[in-house]
Amino acid sequence: MRKRSRTIYLVDFACYRPPSHLQVSSEIYFRDIKRVYSLNESSAEFQRRILERSGLGEETCLPEGLHATPPNRSLEIARKETEQVMFGALDDLFSATNAKPQEIGILVVNCSLFNPTPSLSDVIINKYKLQSNIKSFDLGGMGCSAGVIAVDLAKGLLQVHQNTCAIVLSTENLTLRAYFGDNKSMMVTNCLFRVGGAAILLSNRNQYKRQAKYKLVHTVRTHHGSDDEAYNCVHQHEDDAGKLGVSLSKTLMPVAGLALKTNIATLGPLVLPLCEQLRFLITMVSKKIFNNLKTKTYIPDFKFAFEHFCIHAGGRGIIDEMEKNLKLSRIHVEASRMTLHRFGNTSSSSIWYELAYMEAKGRMRKNDRVWQIALGSGFKCNSAVWVALKNVKPSSLHDSKKGNPWKDCIHKYPVELRV
Repeated sequence: MRKRSRTIYLVDFACYRPPSHLQVSSEIYFRDIKRVYSLNESSAEFQRRILERSGLGEETCLPEGLHATPPNRSLEIARKETEQVMFGALDDLFSATNAKPQEIGILVVNCSLFNPTPSLSDVIINKYKLQSNIKSFDLGGMGCSAGVIAVDLAKGLLQVHQNTCAIVLSTENLTLRAYFGDNKSMMVTNCLFRVGGAAILLSNRNQYKRQAKYKLVHTVRTHHGSDDEAYNCVHQHEDDAGKLGVSLSKTLMPVAGLALKTNIATLGPLVLPLCEQLRFLITMVSKKIFNNLKTKTYIPDFKFAFEHFCIHAGGRGIIDEMEKNLKLSRIHVEASRMTLHRFGNTSSSSIWYELAYMEAKGRMRKNDRVWQIALGSGFKCNSAVWVALKNVKPSSLHDSKKGNPWKDCIHKYPVELRV
């Protein structure tokens, strides 16, 4: 009985909603792009075309430091950006769950490109006066899929430490991430990434069974870092002028596709009905044993396994490829497209904005299965599978508890996107 796997409950989660004065419309972006980023005409036009085709709307947000003229990229303003996101999400989470900071025994924070001293987990511990024996962790440099990695780490700790709660905080810092050079492979991130973050409360306490929204069923992590092409397709480095940025290689989509196939090959047997597993097995046998190269690898129909899909809103191209490869319908990728449109690519927290979208739409019913899937540098593809424990009611406009960033604008969605 001691060795038996404990149920991990997702009590609730909260997504940070940036204030409206941080919004950056395409008109403002195009107007300021040359002045703020000191770009030549060719580079400015390149970013304009990328942004037009990105799938981002007119209400995504950039941090205060990047609204300033000239941009303020000091350590102080970077700390301010991240603290506003983390504290905003955590305040909403504590309000929504009535959990007390002193109950938290595990804290996992992931932020890929901003790792100050004291660490971000230390900042949270100091702010909320968490207990002195808390198990705290900071995950850095792990890209947009780090949110699932953080959940997986919290899951492992909750299997060991009894009768406790864990908080997972996923965010990214843009103040120091922005690229101010002329390397086109490094400019794309300026057009896609926006302010955002999410706080998640997990617990193994039975007392949370009635209150919890979901239970964690599976986490599956796959890593292609041993392959040089995969390792280098998302890479932070300095350009020829010595300006720091993150480059996205042209091989990103093929690498992402291969990582996805590896991940679903592991996940499939855990969630798919037997008929789909057999079809997949038959094609694999035909290709490997009989050396039939003409046989295409069968991609199982995951609509038999899940009612809802939270595909990382990394960009329009990624969502398009996932929709095509997994044979999904428009409704299955609606949350991902609308999250990208309203909030942009918020890195590791995007999958939580998508889950919040489904809740705000009133689509989450008891026993519904949710697949969160995220891609990240390294190259990694990670999945988390949840099951709804009850019908999740949409937040009311008059609800004093915050946390769902869609509750006052969900009636506007879905919107028609430009082709």
